[in-house]
Amino acid sequence: MKTLRIGAGAGYSGDRIEPAVELAERGDLDVLVFECLAERTIALAQQARSLDPEAGYDPLLADRLRAVLPACAARGTTIITNMGAANPAAAARKAVAIARQLGLAGLKIAAVSGDDVTDMVRHADLAFIDRAGRTSDLGNRLISANAYLGAGPIAQALAGGADIVIAGRISDPAMFLAPLMHRFGWADDDWARLGKGTLVGHLLECAGQVTGGYFADPGRKDVVGLARLGFPLAEVTEDGDAVITKVAGSGGQVTLATCKEQLLYEVHDPARYLQPDVVADFTGVRLEAAGTDRVAVRGGHGAARTGQLKVSVGYRDGFIGEGQISYAGAGAFERAALAREIVEQRFALTGLDAEEWRLDLMGVDAVHRGAASGRRNDSEVRLRVAGRVASQADATRIGNEVETLYTNGPAGGGGVSKSVREVVAIASVLIPEDIVRPQIEWHVA
Repeated sequence: MKTLRIGAGAGYSGDRIEPAVELAERGDLDVLVFECLAERTIALAQQARSLDPEAGYDPLLADRLRAVLPACAARGTTIITNMGAANPAAAARKAVAIARQLGLAGLKIAAVSGDDVTDMVRHADLAFIDRAGRTSDLGNRLISANAYLGAGPIAQALAGGADIVIAGRISDPAMFLAPLMHRFGWADDDWARLGKGTLVGHLLECAGQVTGGYFADPGRKDVVGLARLGFPLAEVTEDGDAVITKVAGSGGQVTLATCKEQLLYEVHDPARYLQPDVVADFTGVRLEAAGTDRVAVRGGHGAARTGQLKVSVGYRDGFIGEGQISYAGAGAFERAALAREIVEQRFALTGLDAEEWRLDLMGVDAVHRGAASGRRNDSEVRLRVAGRVASQADATRIGNEVETLYTNGPAGGGGVSKSVREVVAIASVLIPEDIVRPQIEWHVA
């Protein structure tokens, strides 16, 4: 039976690069996937592109390609990624330049676009599916709107001989599903196999999570070698069954427990995991130990896709101002608590209001509130004050008030930091899939 070996080179934009190099050099891979696009990431990328038409792709794209391209080209490993973010074409041009610098002439690079539906959403009146309100409420605060494309355009690029496929907003599991469709000839209405391929993609998409990273909990779930955690790969057969494993000798572990946790990660309904290619059903999945760091994955199913695509809408939602100050030594807790009271009173006196406030004593009540909080720390306490306000000027005032505690009491404050940042929020809508038109742009190194 045919088998495809596919590895996960990243689970988010800022992920480590060394595990991907290990996969490229020692994983005997057919395909290496870099999943680097979270919901807010593409909105921030759209902002970057608005300032520079050659920007808007993942800032680590160049470093990642320089690190893995020599091994991938030598071994015939195809690279698939959503590092194109808001500008897949510019990312592809950068990839061409890097390949030429490395002496890798002749590589075919496909840039997949069409997910950017900002203009469409800007002139529409769509209801949000995860919060109250409509897109028309956003006005000029709208930054971006990107539809989650499915595996189809990536599979098409692979059929065209692409060595590297660089996309924007693609559903995470779809990047793993596409090479399975291409290699095994799965039809786009073979719901059972599409469901199983989506399952494989879901297990791999967060990279180090399934090899023990996010799983680790000292004393309860011990994992060895986290400092050089290995990223996962899957050996997938033509019928969609798979074995999840990692490079021998790398850190971390692949066990029934790590795979079960990842199986349920961010899945609201395991019987109806809504994807642009299929409605996947994970309820019949069977996991079996198949050796050291090897877990066999069988079962899984799927039903016809909904015909709608989820769209992530990015918009400006005010500013966050923050200030922090530390108190140490005798009476640290009391002085920090007094500092918090002073700041609250100062905001009332000066008329500074916010949509949201956080006034936390770090290590005391910043995470746990109410009855679970209040553990005193008499050696050191750090006060953090943060508020979300409408204007940058008001956000600046928050940190400034914390800074004034230096000389205006209580005694012994130090290590003040302050910052202001714009809030980019995300909401979701649905649009019909037939109004989205993916495109492929070809480049040759």
